Amino acid sequence: MKSLRWILPLSIVAMLIVSASASAQDVSYNFDMTADFTKYKTYKWEKHPNSQDVDSLTITQLGAAFDTALAKKGLTKIETGTPDMIIVYQLAVKQEKELSTFTSGYSTGPGWGGAYYGGGGGFYGGSSTSTTSVYTITTGSAALDMYDLSTKKLIWRGIASKTMDVNAKPDKRQKNMAKAAEKLLKKYPPVVKKK
Repeated sequence: MKSLRWILPLSIVAMLIVSASASAQDVSYNFDMTADFTKYKTYKWEKHPNSQDVDSLTITQLGAAFDTALAKKGLTKIETGTPDMIIVYQLAVKQEKELSTFTSGYSTGPGWGGAYYGGGGGFYGGSSTSTTSVYTITTGSAALDMYDLSTKKLIWRGIASKTMDVNAKPDKRQKNMAKAAEKLLKKYPPVVKKK
């Protein structure tokens, strides 16, 4: 009987690990190793022509999340004048199916209680229950391309997955956006290793 009480908590822990990995945000970036990132102080936003359209509220919230993260890196958004760089954003939104299955793992084979009560049971195939739910989730990725305005050269590119979740509650949406912006820009400005 002692071994039975650990099965349910272990199955819950396993489900939480799978859920966490399924919802984790992935980021990747690349940069021009010859660029002098110390000279970039100001930027303006531009939309990539292939960027998917999302509602204006999401664009405003996403812009605010990235502006905050960029400000922490010493960059200032300007509305007028000539910036040091242009940041071109591209958004992609897709729908995907997510399956969630839970199995109780409990069954009562011959001799309920297993060896403790003289039976051979305990876990025995046949009467465990499984529940599978299908959810449609909408996930969105954001890509940022930073261009040196004077040379028109791409100097930095980053992509963050699962930045936007239109099915999430408003506070969760904003937390996802802020987390994605912070995570994507964590290693900006990049450090070039000297040879």
